[in-house]
Amino acid sequence: MAEKKATKKAATEVKETAAKKTTKTTTKKAAKAVGFAVTAENIGFKAGDVYQTLAAAEKALNVEEIAKAAKISTEETLLGLGWLFKEGKLLSADDNKVALA
Repeated sequence: MAEKKATKKAATEVKETAAKKTTKTTTKKAAKAVGFAVTAENIGFKAGDVYQTLAAAEKALNVEEIAKAAKISTEETLLGLGWLFKEGKLLSADDNKVALA
């Protein structure tokens, strides 16, 4: 009986270890795909870049214009925009452009 429990416990530990390795690998691949670690802190910094760019422009810009002016990727721009929209700091304008609220 004790042997059966030990075998079950060992099998469970192997599964948990494999799951952790898979999660780590997936997270690293995702970070590599966007060029930076996807964390709340990093996305917050990208939101700051987007906000500063829109404030300096003093007009509505589209995603590509923001990315170029802020010198960040389109993906980083979209993450920053999402953050700012969630906080209610942006307004949608005509022609797929956004402006500060």
